Amino acid sequence: MNKDDQRIADLNSQLYQASRGIRILSHISWPAEIRESFFKNKEQKLPEVTYPHFEPSEVIMQVSQIQSQLGDSVIDSWLNRQAQVIANSALMLSAAGTEQFHHYSKELYGAPNDPLTDGMSTSLLLAQQFDDVIESLSNIDLGAPQDADRSAEQVIEEMKLAVEKAFGEDAPEVYLADELSANALAGPTRIRIRSGAKFTDRDVVQLINHEAHIHVGTALNGRNQDHLPMLGSSHAGTTRTQEGLAVFAEFITGTMDIDRMRRLSDRVLGIQMAIDGADFIEVYRYFVERVESKEQAFENTRRVFRGGIISGGAPFTKDNVYLNGLLRVHNFFRAIVSTNRVDCLPLIFCGKLDLDDIPVLSQLAHKGLLKKPKYLPPWASDKRFLLSYLAYSSFLNRIDMQKVKQHYNSILDEAPKLDWV
Repeated sequence: MNKDDQRIADLNSQLYQASRGIRILSHISWPAEIRESFFKNKEQKLPEVTYPHFEPSEVIMQVSQIQSQLGDSVIDSWLNRQAQVIANSALMLSAAGTEQFHHYSKELYGAPNDPLTDGMSTSLLLAQQFDDVIESLSNIDLGAPQDADRSAEQVIEEMKLAVEKAFGEDAPEVYLADELSANALAGPTRIRIRSGAKFTDRDVVQLINHEAHIHVGTALNGRNQDHLPMLGSSHAGTTRTQEGLAVFAEFITGTMDIDRMRRLSDRVLGIQMAIDGADFIEVYRYFVERVESKEQAFENTRRVFRGGIISGGAPFTKDNVYLNGLLRVHNFFRAIVSTNRVDCLPLIFCGKLDLDDIPVLSQLAHKGLLKKPKYLPPWASDKRFLLSYLAYSSFLNRIDMQKVKQHYNSILDEAPKLDWV
C-alpha cells in the first residue's frame, strides 16, 4: 500500500472510531411508561418526554482533527462528507427536544418536500399520490388481507433458517426483544424480533428480504472492508440508500403490498403534518383513522415526534427516507442499465453507503482498497431477471404518459363500468 492509500485508510478508521459513540435511535427512544401514561390519560394529554444529555464536544473535536488532515481530492471530499454527517449527528443528539433537533434531522435525512434529482418529484408527492390511489379504490374489493397468525417465535425460526442459508458461519443471532421501535431490527450480529408481534406469511418473507438480505448483508460486506471500516458503520448518511434499497427489495421480490405501502406513505404524510404545526395528539388521531389499533397509531406517531417537539413544528424526519430512498435507488438502477454501467451494480452492496459515493467507491476499488461484496441478495445475484426488469422499467421513462393517458382515457370513456371487482 502506498503512502496516500495508507492515509486514506487511516482517516477512514479515525472516522469510524468517531462515529461509534453515536446511537441515534437508542438515544431518542421512549420508555414504555410514556405510552402507558398517554392511554391512562385517555389520549387527551401530550406526552412529556425528556432525553439524556449528549455532549458533542469530543466528537466535534475528533471530526475537526480529521478534517484538518484532508486534501482536495474526490476521495478527500467523500471523507469530509462523512465527517460532516458524524458532526451533525452529534449536534442533533445534543439538541434533542428542541427546534434545532429538527434542523439537523433535515440535514441528515431530508424532508418530505425535498426535490429529487429531476428537481420536481418528492417523497411527499409520491405519498399523496399513493393515498389518492387508495382512496379511489375504496369501492373495489381488494380481498381480505392475510391473517397475522404467525407469532414472533415462529418468525424467529424461519429467520434463522434464512440467515443460515444466506450467510453460513456469518449468520447473525436471531432472538426476541421486548421493546423495539419496529417489529424487527437487524444488524451484522443480531436480528431482534419484537415479542408479542404478529405477522402474516407475506410479512415474514418481507422481513427476510428487507432486514436479512439488505441490512445484514450490507453490514457484513462493510465489516469485510479492512481498509474502509466506515462502510460497516450505520451512520445517518447511509440511511436513505439503505432503507431505499431495502424497500426496493420488497418490490422486486413481490413482497410489497398495499398495506405496507400505505404505512410508508402515511409516515411521510404524518411528518409533513407535524412540520406544518400539528401536535402529537393531532397526528395520533390521523393515524387512528388509518391503522388497526390505537397502539399502532401511537407507535407511528412516536416515530414522527421522537427527539423533536411534541407540540408540533419540529419532528424527526427519518421516516421520510423510505420513499425518498426508494425513488433514488430505483432511478439509480434504471440509470446503470440505460447508460450501460451495470459494472456499478455490485458497488451498492459493498457496505453502508450513499448513492452519491459511487464514483469514489469506484476509485477505491481501482486502488485495491475496496473489496467486492461477499453477499448479494438473491434478486441481485439473478442478473438475467434483474436486468430484464430494469431494461423494461428504464424504457418506460421515455414514454410521454400524458399522450398515453389521453389515448386510454378515450377508450375507457366508451367502456361501461363493471361490477366484477
